[in-house]
Formats: sequence, C-alpha cells, structure tokens
Amino acid sequence: MAISALTPPQDSSAPEELQLEFPDNRLLIDLCGEHDRHLVLIEQVLGVQIVRRGNLLSVLGEVGARDRAAEVLEALYERLQSGRPVEGADVDRELRMGRGEEAKDTPAEDQLEMFLGGRIEIKTRKKPVEPRTDAQKAYVKSLFENELAFGIGPAGTGKTYLAVAVGVSMFINGLVDRIILSRPAVEAGEKLGYLPGDMKDKVDPYMQPLYDALNDFLPGKQVAKLIEEKKIEIAPLAFMRGRTLANAFVVLDEAQNATTMQMKMFLTRLGEGSRMVITGDRSQVDLPRGVTSGLADAERLLKPVPGISFNYFTSKDVVRHPLVAAIIEAYEADTG
Repeated sequence: MAISALTPPQDSSAPEELQLEFPDNRLLIDLCGEHDRHLVLIEQVLGVQIVRRGNLLSVLGEVGARDRAAEVLEALYERLQSGRPVEGADVDRELRMGRGEEAKDTPAEDQLEMFLGGRIEIKTRKKPVEPRTDAQKAYVKSLFENELAFGIGPAGTGKTYLAVAVGVSMFINGLVDRIILSRPAVEAGEKLGYLPGDMKDKVDPYMQPLYDALNDFLPGKQVAKLIEEKKIEIAPLAFMRGRTLANAFVVLDEAQNATTMQMKMFLTRLGEGSRMVITGDRSQVDLPRGVTSGLADAERLLKPVPGISFNYFTSKDVVRHPLVAAIIEAYEADTG
C-alpha cells in the first residue's frame, strides 16, 4: 500500500500529530473532496484537525481519535486506488462502521466476494452499483441466490434501490424476461383526496420512487420503451391479483403497508423462472389502526421455510445523508 505514516517528535504541550503520505495527488484531491468537505466531515465527527501540506495530510488530536482518522483516510484512499469513487456517504459509512466491523466478515461474506468476482458490483446500463455495507453485500448475494428474498430495515438503507439494480442487471443479461415493480397504494398518514386524470395518473404518485430507481439504471427513453412494451411494469399491489408472474424479477416495495391477505396474494403470484423481493420498514406502517401488517405475518410464518432469505438492515446501513442515520437512531432510542 502506497501510504507511509510518519510520527515526528512531539512537543508534550502540542496536540498529538500523525502524518500520512499519499503519493498520487490526483487521488488525494478526490480523497479530500470538493472544498475539502470529506476532511471536514472527519474532523467534525472525530474531533481532530487535518492539515494538508502537498501530498501529506497531518492529523492532529488525541491519540485514539487521530489513529481512527488515519484508518478512515487510508481505507478511503485504498477505495480510490481500486478505481471506486469516494462520496460523502462512503466517508460517513467508514466513520460509522470502519474496519473494526469489516474484519468480522463471515465465511458467507468470503463466498459473496467469490460469487461476484472479488469486487462487488451490479452492472446496469447507466452505471455500476456497489453495495457499501456488509448487510447490503449479504442482501445482494441473497437476491442472486434465492427465488424469494426479504429486505427489512429503515429508510435509506438501499433495500429497494439495490433490488431494482439487481433486477435491471438480470434483465439486461437475459436471466429474466421482464421486471415488475409494485407498491401498496397507501397514503403516508395524510388524505390526498381524489386525484385527477386516468388510472395511470392516479397511481403514478405512489409509484414515483420506483420510477426514480429505474431511471438511475436505464436511459430514460429505454425505460419508456420497455414500459410501453410491457417488459417493465410498475403497478399498485391490487393490480397483481389473479396473475402468474413467470420469468420475471418482481419487487414489492413498502410491504409493511400490505395487509395479510394482500401479502399472501402477492407471494402466491410467484411463477416459474421468477425472482421475488419483498422490502419494507416495520417502523413505517401506514395501515389503519387495528389492521395487521402483512410483512410482519410473512416474517413470522415464512422464516422456517427453506429457500426464503431474510435480510435485515439497521441505521448503520443508511447511505443517504448522514443525518438520516442520526434521525433513525434517535427515534429508535425513544421507542426502545
């Protein structure tokens, strides 16, 4: 690894200092981020000061915090050396998880590395998608290996995003003939009243997050063409009744808002050659009071069934704005 750590003699009255040398200035610019925003984030979280001098970064602070900052910087630099970008979410992830937890990889995690060829990456038409946390990696593995997989956890953990990415990857590689994305058309705690327009106009607002994910992985014109050809379908859960979904990659998003009967109906649509992914957040149920969430029932009833995987996420797996993780942790602490 092309990083050298230099510890100069310290004045006992001065803060502890560690110097890190990064030989590739181009990668160092990416490591620091625009206007040094990545360094600022590390400074704020760990309470250190980072000073750039040429191709050196001097980290000043207490020994523990200083060494932790060095670990984060080295891990992010290694990421850049491997050809992967560093974004704010990657910095936040390293700060929250770090190598201490990555070192706990299980044999299953090693198999995942082999399964996806070392570098864990989902190929789509617009960009490669990389699971960032151990839970996300295990989730991606389960999507490739199981005909029915559940992803359960808080908002912002990539449950739906990764599922749609895997679906697009399988579709463009000819492993499935179509992609079917569905959600319960349930309002999030407020009554919107009657919406204008035809049926598509009425249900599209509920389906917008699925359109957003698709447009991240496929060119817009191609998405429109595939929808027109019925090779991609985005429809409310109620529209799935009576169908057999064969040779398809099927995603049910926001499954916590499906009733028990709706969940049973949807799960029994699974046809030959299909994959089905159920995602949901047990803390965001918008069903009327007294109505049991179908996700909770499915989790209770199906855990013992072979061939069905359950993957769980926590606030540590949040890959949106760092504040999202803090918000989730605050609500969990209050309810716990």
